[in-house]
Amino acid sequence: MNKIIPSSHLDLLALSTDTLTVRLLDNADYQTVHESMLNHTLKRIENKKINQHHADELWIVEHQNVYTLGQASKPEHILYRTDTPIIQTDRGGQVTWHGDGQLVVYWLFDLHRLNFGVRDLVSHAEQAIIDIVAHYLPKTLTVKARRDAPGVYIYNHTGDMLGKIASLGFKIKQGFSYLGIAINLINDLSAFYAINPCGYAGMPMAKLSSFGQFTADDMGAFITQLIKNIARRHAGLVELRTQDTLK
Repeated sequence: MNKIIPSSHLDLLALSTDTLTVRLLDNADYQTVHESMLNHTLKRIENKKINQHHADELWIVEHQNVYTLGQASKPEHILYRTDTPIIQTDRGGQVTWHGDGQLVVYWLFDLHRLNFGVRDLVSHAEQAIIDIVAHYLPKTLTVKARRDAPGVYIYNHTGDMLGKIASLGFKIKQGFSYLGIAINLINDLSAFYAINPCGYAGMPMAKLSSFGQFTADDMGAFITQLIKNIARRHAGLVELRTQDTLK
């Protein structure tokens, strides 16, 4: 397994704040992590009813290889079977892949306390990814979100879409979010050949290391920058932009 998030690269204590705790889960089984997230969220819901409040959390994860199906997933989006497990989950959307070399960040937030709507959450996630990915791209490429298909995409200077580099899939339960974002960094993209990614036939996928300015040695810095960006948004220090989303 590609160890994209060795603990030696990250000072989790420095990344955490009084209101946002950062956790690291390496080589993580999807079902185990999902169950932990759900139980954590249900406990927060019950605790809030008796005025017990806890810090929000970000979980930094590299999963064992797995295909996950959203609640609306259709069988036809699985083009052929492989040895990789296929797991039903409670997030929105269709089918996607997680695994070696892909960075996953789960956002366990109290949206009401943050005064975030669902669209705010999605836009902050997309723009946080854009902010950090852009640093590692050559000047001939841009990174944008799309209004018609949540996620983050790479474009060339003529406006051609080269591939989807990040996917989003949140679940909201009584004002609390869980699940989150997946960014292709150094993973083998062939895993996506077996599916229509996120339900889009022919959707090209991209990874950051394909563009010549990102390697495994940049992993620690990338994750640290991303978490700091999300933390600033969580603290209300970053306003949403309007120019990052294509119509």
